[in-house]
Amino acid sequence: ADAEPLALHPENPHYFIWQGQPTILVTSGEHYGALLNLDFDYPTYLEALAEDGLNHTRVFAGTYRELPGGHGIVANTLAPAPGRFLAPWKRSEVPGYLVGGNKFDLSDFNPEYLQRLRGLMTEARDRGVVVELTLFCPLYSDGEWIGSPFHPENNINGIGDWPRDETLTLQHPEVVAIQEEFTRHIVRELNDFDNLYYEVCNEPYQRGVPDDWQARIVDVIVQTEQSLPHRHLISLNIANGAQQVETLPEGVSILNFHYCVPPEAVAMNFGLDCVIGENETGFRGGHDFLYRSEGWNFLLAGGGLYNSLDYSFTVEHPAGDLAEYRAPGGGSAALRRQLGVLKRFLDEFDLVHMRPDPDVVRSVSAGLECRALSHPGEACAIYVHVPVDKHPDDIEQVLRSSIRAELTVHLQTGSYQADWISPLSGDVLQSDAWQQTAGDRTLATPEFDNDVALRIRRTGPPSP
Repeated sequence: ADAEPLALHPENPHYFIWQGQPTILVTSGEHYGALLNLDFDYPTYLEALAEDGLNHTRVFAGTYRELPGGHGIVANTLAPAPGRFLAPWKRSEVPGYLVGGNKFDLSDFNPEYLQRLRGLMTEARDRGVVVELTLFCPLYSDGEWIGSPFHPENNINGIGDWPRDETLTLQHPEVVAIQEEFTRHIVRELNDFDNLYYEVCNEPYQRGVPDDWQARIVDVIVQTEQSLPHRHLISLNIANGAQQVETLPEGVSILNFHYCVPPEAVAMNFGLDCVIGENETGFRGGHDFLYRSEGWNFLLAGGGLYNSLDYSFTVEHPAGDLAEYRAPGGGSAALRRQLGVLKRFLDEFDLVHMRPDPDVVRSVSAGLECRALSHPGEACAIYVHVPVDKHPDDIEQVLRSSIRAELTVHLQTGSYQADWISPLSGDVLQSDAWQQTAGDRTLATPEFDNDVALRIRRTGPPSP
């Protein structure tokens, strides 16, 4: 309870500080139903993340749910079975919830919900996992509206007699008051957890959720915490792909994007001095290389958070070992291990002093692309890979094996060691050491398939 919550690093706000250490958040997480789906075994799920060295999960707060069969996802954790949806509010004595059971009383919080919420947060904290709690989500279709506690047929409070897209707006003060009280209640309940940040709304841009409504929720979080011991970071979900934010909204410290291929959102918004995250991936196919390369590129572009949406987690497979699934994205136990390699690779650098560096790599062999972070004069993190479109027609035509290439880097005067690292296993494939005066140095890669990482460190000044 005395631990300081996750915060922006004071020396480099493009990264976090947590438990006294510079931190990036990397994960491959389930489809956000860990809290609201009573059948989902969240301790087993969180343990699977921790075992692979991943430290993040995204959790929807229960104000939104999906119905089985929606969005092309089989065994969707956001679509609980009948009678297994855990909402923040108690059920009333009045039957008639459109998805089965009694209607909700939006004036009365559900103690079972709060108990499960705190249990999930505790299990995550014990495993070193930071939770993004996403408070709200737009109602994409009539299916989500039918299941929503805000639908007029689903509550006893006279709430919801309007078009569904007006639910997350300021047009109806009676529902805004309920949303504000829900937010205050959650913020008070979770103030003692350090492994937490809030996201106001998932994909508000998909249904035109207005900025003034989001700003109201941000204000409620900030004002509620003013009388509490701790302050937590707040995120806005900005766009699919990329969009430039002219001014960082008051109270907001994280800008999250979805489907960032290429990761242009980072450079567009780097000058705002906040964490730029990609907290959802998918719609590219199921091959691990798509999401492994997406993660490497996003984080080496200067991002501070990456969450690869992982459909191998289901109610029946909480350890993420479902091999055959039908969904619009990917995920696997192998991918999680690979993203653990990415996180450990970056953790070995002095993140506080690392910045995106498009100039450190002078050239790379034809048919390859690369991205780099550097601490000039001290260290470089470089990722080399075969190029892949956002939506490749046939990923097998992209993949290449037994690649040997050359990379020319520009370095300052000093003695250096270079380690070529497999993004699949984390093994060091080859090491080189040399001394040089300031200028270019051409390095030969080891043989690799599809992608390879390079860590360069200055080991000392040149010999006299």
